[in-house]
Amino acid sequence: MKQFDLVALGEILIDFTFTGHSDSGMRLFEQNPGGAPANVLAAVARLGGRAAFIGKIGKDLHGAFLRETLEKHHIDTTALKDTDKAFTTLAFVQLSESGERSFSFARKPGADTTLWPEEIDYGLIEHAKIFHVGSLSMTDEPAKSATLAALSFAKEKGILISYDPNYRPALWPDEETAIREMRSLLPYADVVKLSDEEITLLTDKSEPASAAETLINRGTSCVIVTLGAEGALVTTQKDQYLAPAKKMPVVDTTGAGDAFMGGFLYCLSRQSENPAGLCGETLRSFADFANATAGLCVGKRGGITAMPTLEEVHGLVNLQL
Repeated sequence: MKQFDLVALGEILIDFTFTGHSDSGMRLFEQNPGGAPANVLAAVARLGGRAAFIGKIGKDLHGAFLRETLEKHHIDTTALKDTDKAFTTLAFVQLSESGERSFSFARKPGADTTLWPEEIDYGLIEHAKIFHVGSLSMTDEPAKSATLAALSFAKEKGILISYDPNYRPALWPDEETAIREMRSLLPYADVVKLSDEEITLLTDKSEPASAAETLINRGTSCVIVTLGAEGALVTTQKDQYLAPAKKMPVVDTTGAGDAFMGGFLYCLSRQSENPAGLCGETLRSFADFANATAGLCVGKRGGITAMPTLEEVHGLVNLQL
């Protein structure tokens, strides 16, 4: 089996994004493929990395569209299962004038939550440089058990693990449950990405640098706190860097954090150093590359289809990997 730069497990879904009104005044929604783990994979694949997805879709027109989309973006789908017991998960995304999002989900259940531990292709994980998960596969069984089984396997095999909590209040029964489950995955993770809105949920701290320091002290190798228009704070056991965001026109912020994560993980996959040791110019170049990836992503609608190519990113940063 060939080696993959990134293998991700979790949700893949349809983002129906509001795009205006019809001639009769009805709201129009565009069918965009998405889901945070799939978005991260798409970012890596568009940059030229080898990527593979582990997850589940429904046997329906949306599931077929998602499989086709992943394959079109050169993401391996051999571990993408399908089911006739649940419909492909849908998310309806409302955008404000500034491009910020609000969500309404059709996921009761969604096919992504019905992945069983025995359906996981552990061979893919074993041949990954990096294994990536989010927290939304922890909201329901059997996907929760599948996620924990995959993480335990990756940890045992010494695979680098990345984690993005990606908090979506509507998908949890209450905030207390969300906090407990999101925090339960932190001990597995080498690289953790948080938004500035998630730091208190994960660390009880309200300031990004303090939150990052808390996770580093607990054993995380690298902590990324995305700060929207302010950029991202990247902290390792040896250094810290506040990477300024690229000033780009904003059409849709969907997938911006995933684009940053994908860009950063792509850089990590190109070197053998433990992320705990990242410092100096290497840390700065990785973060600036990731910021450029995110800056280009927000200039288009959607997640997977908005990810930039390596050539486009190099147009913004002078970095050759």
